[in-house]
Amino acid sequence: MLRALHGLPGVVLALGLTVVAVTGAVLSLQPALDRATVPIVPSGTSVADLAAQVAARHPGIGAIRQRPDGSITVAFDDGDARGVERVDPATGAGLGPYQVSEATRVITNLHRSFLAGDAGRAAAGLGALAMLALSVSGIALLARRLGGARALLRPIRGTPAQCCHGELGRLAVAGLVLSSLTGLWMSAGTFGLIPEAQGIAPVVTASGGPPAPVGTLAALRSVPLADLRELSFPDPSDPTDIFTLRTAAGETQIDAATGAALAFAPATTLERINDLVRTLHTGRGAWLLGLLLGLASAAVPVLGATGTVLWARRRAARPRVAANAPVHGADTVILVGSEGHSTWGFAATLHAALTAAGHRVHIAAMNDVGTAYLAAERLLVLTATYGEGDAPASAKSFLSRLARLPGSPPAAVLGFGDRNFPHFCRFAQQVADALDARGCPRLLPLKRVDRRSSQEFAQWGRDLGDALGHDLTLSHVAEPPKTVPLVLAGRELYGEAVGAPVAILRFQAPHDPRTGAPGRLPSFAAGDLVGILPPGEIMPRFYSLASSTRDGVLEICVRLRDGGRCSTFLHMLAPGGAINAFIRENPAFHPAAGRGPLILIGAGAGIGPLAGFVRANAAGRPVHLYWGGRSAASDFLYEHELALHLAERRLTSLKTAFSRDGEGSAYVQDRIAADAPRLRELVRQGAQILVCGGRDMAEAVTRALEPVVRPLGLDLPTLKSCGRYVEDVY
Repeated sequence: MLRALHGLPGVVLALGLTVVAVTGAVLSLQPALDRATVPIVPSGTSVADLAAQVAARHPGIGAIRQRPDGSITVAFDDGDARGVERVDPATGAGLGPYQVSEATRVITNLHRSFLAGDAGRAAAGLGALAMLALSVSGIALLARRLGGARALLRPIRGTPAQCCHGELGRLAVAGLVLSSLTGLWMSAGTFGLIPEAQGIAPVVTASGGPPAPVGTLAALRSVPLADLRELSFPDPSDPTDIFTLRTAAGETQIDAATGAALAFAPATTLERINDLVRTLHTGRGAWLLGLLLGLASAAVPVLGATGTVLWARRRAARPRVAANAPVHGADTVILVGSEGHSTWGFAATLHAALTAAGHRVHIAAMNDVGTAYLAAERLLVLTATYGEGDAPASAKSFLSRLARLPGSPPAAVLGFGDRNFPHFCRFAQQVADALDARGCPRLLPLKRVDRRSSQEFAQWGRDLGDALGHDLTLSHVAEPPKTVPLVLAGRELYGEAVGAPVAILRFQAPHDPRTGAPGRLPSFAAGDLVGILPPGEIMPRFYSLASSTRDGVLEICVRLRDGGRCSTFLHMLAPGGAINAFIRENPAFHPAAGRGPLILIGAGAGIGPLAGFVRANAAGRPVHLYWGGRSAASDFLYEHELALHLAERRLTSLKTAFSRDGEGSAYVQDRIAADAPRLRELVRQGAQILVCGGRDMAEAVTRALEPVVRPLGLDLPTLKSCGRYVEDVY
């Protein structure tokens, strides 16, 4: 529901909200400009002092006003001349005609009404309501993604668009909510939806005597000029007319002959609220607030652009499912948990087959689960597992949402994964356990599909058909990912002497055959993943990237594995040979922003992305690398480059461990244990730890680090939860 409220409406309204926000940001500069250019009202000057000075120059004064920008103006009619002029509050001298620039007038009207009169004012009011809804739903979505409201200040990990959208959103949300609420109030007042605020002034009778000099009137002498809103002068032809003085406190009627206050009508609560709302919305009288609101408004175009990108990516990633029944009328609900979106293809095939068999089927992401979903006759869950057995992107909040909902429909869970990984379909198992725990009858036992096997999927379909009492044929061929060709430009081979060949491979985009111009690499950063399709395969193998696009090459470290089709293919590839590859962003394994220390830990080919992080550290952030190999003479990967980075201060320290170097043999976890005091101090300073390499190494590193952080009152799960301990483990 939150995503539906935030996504498409935000895209549709982006242009209109951008106009309102950009014009608001421009207008927010005015209070600061006014503060710098408008003469300051001197302390100790009374309304009577200024009125006397102005009256000496203008025999016919209609009113003296203090404008929202702080300037003092006088409306006069001297018979042969009339107008409105600005005056110096210290001397009463004229400073020239008062007029609002045409540019300011146009921008203001564009902000208030899109230059379209009452219809435009109504549209602007609806825009304020939309901005409020988008701000609240956006911060709620971010809180849900980060793990709750208390986690809103945690680092945001994701694609560049996700990070930019989230960071800007949480910085701007307070200003946008304030601007939206105050804009709604002012819009409601424009259309009479808020009652009139002005109090009723009492009827008074003036003395009717000859008017006294304005500078002598006691009721005006007692009011500081800084408090003035407006002073209306009496009609000189009417001896019973009076002065009317308005301040923030209310309205005073003053006898022109005696200077006595005849009556006072205090400002109503509604008037005071309106004054406060105008100040909070415009920043007039509070220039610093105005600038802060302007900065929040200036973020809206960027939020609109990044939000549109994210919405388009989500929309493009989901398959087009025909005849998706409304959830309230569905007998079968299919929920999908996917990270790379391949699971959606299997779910679409299942949806089509069940629909053809006469079922009313609704398909949705697991994160969308609600009460209506659990009221269906049956629930089918198809989910992948991400990383270390975690929930994929479209299922991160499923288990927590499920726990708060009623309903126990018959259910079946189908997991997708790769048996080569130790946490094969672990999240699918967690989902099955959660459904069992709430008493959902099993339609089928948990089924695990290895590497998108069409045969295993078809067999599960036959079993599901038997449970439903009819044939069900699921014929699905996983669509291969879209790839680009890359050409091997160079290689470095290590580790042959110790029986563990590792190649550093560097790829470039092929030259344009027509022009001979160099091709362009896709966009990526060190720590992202490259998926490579070996010849004749549709299942990619993923490798962590050791370079960024700006390096001009796509670089990976590949260890030759017995029976490994992709590693064998890559080790045998000759320079000039081509591969088909695609990039998968891996935002969870990137250094956090800032200047805090980094502790990089790896072994073997796991040094690839760590070397990339060091290479990208042009700013000289403190970076400490711990790396383990087999032999310094045979497989010291990146030896010369790391030495150069030490000299350049891109790398602060390097600790190596080689397991087959005689008496000095050690593993990387030994170096960590020996360096515990220094590492503890780095963690105390806020260091982020990034670990890359084989699973056995990662588990050994975990055991070595636990006693390092425990004296600080920390543990690795806590560091993981806040993004200070991240792994890329295979």
